[in-house]
Amino acid sequence: METLVSAVLGELAIRSINFFIRSTFKPTSPDVEDRLRRILLRAQVIVDEAMERQITNQTVLQQLHMLRDAMHRGYYILDTFRYQSHNNEEAKGQVLSHSLSLSKVNFLQGMCLPRKNTLILEQLQKSFDDLSSMILDAQELVVFLTSYPRLYRQPYSMHLLLGNCMFGRQMESELVVNFLLRTRSYGSKELEVLPIVGPGLVGKSTLVAHVCEDERVRDHFSEILFLHGHDFTGDDLAALREGHAMEYQNRVNLNRDRRLLVVVELVGDLNKDAWNRLYSAMQHVPSGSKVIVTSRSDKITKFGTTQALRMKYLSCEAYWYFFKTLTFGSTDPETHPRFAHLAMEIAEMLNGCFIGANMTSCMLRDNFDIRFWCKVLAFLRGLMQKHVSRFGGHPLEVINQNRPAHLWRMAAPSEHLVLYHLYQHPSHEEVPEIKILDMLFGSVKPRGKFDVLVWRSRIPPYYSYSNTWWDSRGGAKRKRSKKSRVMVC
Repeated sequence: METLVSAVLGELAIRSINFFIRSTFKPTSPDVEDRLRRILLRAQVIVDEAMERQITNQTVLQQLHMLRDAMHRGYYILDTFRYQSHNNEEAKGQVLSHSLSLSKVNFLQGMCLPRKNTLILEQLQKSFDDLSSMILDAQELVVFLTSYPRLYRQPYSMHLLLGNCMFGRQMESELVVNFLLRTRSYGSKELEVLPIVGPGLVGKSTLVAHVCEDERVRDHFSEILFLHGHDFTGDDLAALREGHAMEYQNRVNLNRDRRLLVVVELVGDLNKDAWNRLYSAMQHVPSGSKVIVTSRSDKITKFGTTQALRMKYLSCEAYWYFFKTLTFGSTDPETHPRFAHLAMEIAEMLNGCFIGANMTSCMLRDNFDIRFWCKVLAFLRGLMQKHVSRFGGHPLEVINQNRPAHLWRMAAPSEHLVLYHLYQHPSHEEVPEIKILDMLFGSVKPRGKFDVLVWRSRIPPYYSYSNTWWDSRGGAKRKRSKKSRVMVC
């Protein structure tokens, strides 16, 4: 009994001493900031090394995914702490709506100073603790990384890598590859179907294109056929039966079974009759063939033979990391804190859009002038506020719902323009000459109805994206390309 009492009293004494030390010697924000910055550099080394490796183990990928998320959150709160003092007049007046949630930056700005500093310190400390624990758990993982083959050499600057690769989808990519390479039990003849579901512009086509470029997939399938659209014509089904008009054909290693991979990219919902026609045609394909179906609609999950892969937009922390890296390039944002603060505000306005991040970062990087950046932020803030108040949603959300969006040019006077559907073009197809950045931020002033080039992707499947616009002032109608265009699925 005396031993138990002594142990309890000893434990209480130790806890009391620890509590006294924590309450007496509280770390300051600069101390925690420095510790977080150093632990982020350690996490960055592991994540960057993993990006260069072809990792196939799902458990390792999951652990890396958690570490990457914690790293993004750490950078986000660290940048919030660093750049909050640069909240000047040109960076005030945030848009508040159901479609634009309050960022951590705005939440902290609305609080009184003592409480704000305490909350920042708590979040800095929490990020440090989370990353420290994860890096400690990842000691064996670092050793395992060297056993995986290297995909490519690290470029001189990270922005060159992020601008030419599929960002943040390593785990999803390996899940699809595992499905394609998996062999079923002997005698099973059921055609395997993987549904991939997600909102527009989330990266479904990009994910599939990268998977199809994977050497393991090319060696496993003899042919890959891409079908686009809502319905399937007789030509599509004939090509499927006869094995003609394949978008990719493996001429290096034709496997003996001539397995076929069919990728179906849907614009709308897939009705049951159309699916039955397609599925009936696919009964003629060799054993071991696979099907991938991509769509915005959850209804396609009922056609899958395995659990659907659901893709989501990047978190605001991961999106900020992506946008900051592309925008500053080889320039260190810490040496330009006012620019970095404006970049955080601009990234918030883009609502997680990859196309918006790419084209806006290029524009800011090419115009590294504080007055221009302030002007762009003020323009985007006013545009979002006006659109949300008048039409009840962020322009990108409206476009994803195939509804017209209303925008204005930055140049004075600000003309009213109506934006219609977003289309995607194959790499070989002719695209509009007018560029959206020149129209919204430059001196180009088209009239009437016209097409605009939004973005040329630098990564597979190398799509170009265009919009149809209408200038309410009227004017001559521009000639439209006769080539077929596909709406973004």
